[in-house]
Amino acid sequence: MKKIIILLLSLAVILPAYGAEIKDVKNVKPVKNVILMIPDGTSLATVSIARWLQWYNNPEMPKLHMDPYLCGTVRTHSSNAPIGDSAPTTSCYMTGYPSRTGYVSTYPVDDPDNDIYPMDPSRAYQPLMTVLEAGKILHNKAAGLVFTCEFPHATPADCSAHSYNRGKYNWIAPQMAHNDLSVVIGGGVSILSEEDEAFLKANGYTVYKNDLAGMRNDRSDKMWALYGNREMAYDLDRNPDEQPSIEEMTRKAIEKLSKNENGFFLMVEGSKIDWAAHANDPVGMATDFLAFDRACGAALEFAMKDGETAVVIVPDHGNSGISLGVRHRTGYDKLTKNDLFQAFSQYKLTAEGFARKINSAPSSEVQNIFRTYAGFELNDAELQALYHCKDYVNSPVPENERSSEGIEPSLYSGSLTSFMSKLITSKTCFGFTTGGHTGEEVFLAAYHPQGDIPLGMYTNVELNAYLCALFGFDRNKLDELSMQNFARHTEVFNDYKYEIIPSKEENGSPSLVVKNKKKQLTIKPFTNIVLSGKKANEEIRLNSVIVYVDKNNTFYLPKNLSEYLK
Repeated sequence: MKKIIILLLSLAVILPAYGAEIKDVKNVKPVKNVILMIPDGTSLATVSIARWLQWYNNPEMPKLHMDPYLCGTVRTHSSNAPIGDSAPTTSCYMTGYPSRTGYVSTYPVDDPDNDIYPMDPSRAYQPLMTVLEAGKILHNKAAGLVFTCEFPHATPADCSAHSYNRGKYNWIAPQMAHNDLSVVIGGGVSILSEEDEAFLKANGYTVYKNDLAGMRNDRSDKMWALYGNREMAYDLDRNPDEQPSIEEMTRKAIEKLSKNENGFFLMVEGSKIDWAAHANDPVGMATDFLAFDRACGAALEFAMKDGETAVVIVPDHGNSGISLGVRHRTGYDKLTKNDLFQAFSQYKLTAEGFARKINSAPSSEVQNIFRTYAGFELNDAELQALYHCKDYVNSPVPENERSSEGIEPSLYSGSLTSFMSKLITSKTCFGFTTGGHTGEEVFLAAYHPQGDIPLGMYTNVELNAYLCALFGFDRNKLDELSMQNFARHTEVFNDYKYEIIPSKEENGSPSLVVKNKKKQLTIKPFTNIVLSGKKANEEIRLNSVIVYVDKNNTFYLPKNLSEYLK
């Protein structure tokens, strides 16, 4: 009885809350192209600090590229918690449903005592159609992703893959390779498998790995360009001869995607703003946000010239509780612009960049490194704290003698990068409340060629409705597509004999074999390919990916797949 009540509530409560309350969506004029820009883990204070830093360094630039288009805030959350990580929060933007921590565009397991809105327990683990996928299926639009993390990381994965575990890259990466993404630019060279790379090349893609010149000169319509074994470098630490800026990546993606006469969907993520926030590194946070804002400038420039493109800029959640002003600096509210930003503007490396630089030089060069890249020298207490970092490879203190004893508590850290973050912060008037995500509302900025922008406070589900409206369909269409393309194999092949064949490879995924007297389908998960025939020598290409979930031993695939057996 309890489950029936919950299901009825989900129909009566979720749909009005996620649909009828969205006031102006029906009047939004559809556009040809949508660019969604996500500065991951960016709290409003991060924006303020970055803007001040830019203005301090460039007096003629008091405003950010996105500033004229700020229009509201967004309340982001998971299905059962007010504070979410990147997987469920971006998933909500893309699918219209809140989800659980770690879930990538997948319907959550219900948690009746804690769900913010009632969830349907019968749909647990079902893959959910994304705006990007719907644009491709309904309107034959091109799709692209730009990011600075590794490509199967939560936010890019949320656009084009499905998993209840964001860490299962062996499930997520092949989905992204098989999901007909026209352009992918970001990190993750070591994660692209030989099999997935071969598939891309066999299907008309050019693939570049740590090849900046190759990407710049590429004239093909379909391209993957990856840099760094996993994530790309922070913008401040980036070697411009080896890795492109996020602005250049955005311009290149737009150049290619705009060739499609049906339009495109592009997601651009400033991934490592969030990573710097986790590390409490204000330099990385501010400079990577400014790099992201330059990418926003590129997108807005194109949109205004094009006249058929909407741009939405929104973080997925806050991070770190950073503040401009901290209690232990008495009188901080009377400090001048120079007091607050002169020393901060001297940093030429992030905390991670400093750690790498210090570990690459003898200890005798430490003070010179700090003079050159930070504008100061370490005092004795700071020098001793550095020497006692566990991962400082050139420390004059033997590793077995390093400890926190006698070290200034505010500076001691086992990690060299963490020490650098604490050292940098100690020279500023910034404070942090946590090294994790935070639950405050995030900013919303938008450009629409006819001015149909979302005003006021939106929930993350309501923002999905706006993104759908930009492509001319409502969020109920996403549900229809989810039901059509991600049905349980037990329902699709109810009238047929089928068998799940375990993988012979360690940690491999099983296959599904379905047959009747004359025909047979062999289905491998996490691809868009089904093999037909007793010898599995005929290929059926789908317009969505097949997803296997081990939790319920279920393949999720198109409802009409059984037609191939008739």
